[in-house]
Amino acid sequence: MLPILSENIVSEIISAILADTHVWRKKMVRYLKEENPEVNTILVELASKTDLDPKALATGAYAIYKALELADIDGCESTGTADD
Repeated sequence: MLPILSENIVSEIISAILADTHVWRKKMVRYLKEENPEVNTILVELASKTDLDPKALATGAYAIYKALELADIDGCESTGTADD
């Protein structure tokens, strides 16, 4: 079962992205290439085989990934931020 996203996590993710979308997305690309390269593989495949905007696709997917990750950490009472 997926963790529940709190309003605080959603706000934190949105704020981090809107502060500098380009930088945040690039940071997430590097992060996921190390943490879970299969996610990037999925995004590259979807972007190359559809007419979806690759940057919008990646930003949305990374936002959800990070939000779920933070919710999972929050459930374990550890710390993490949307900028990590």
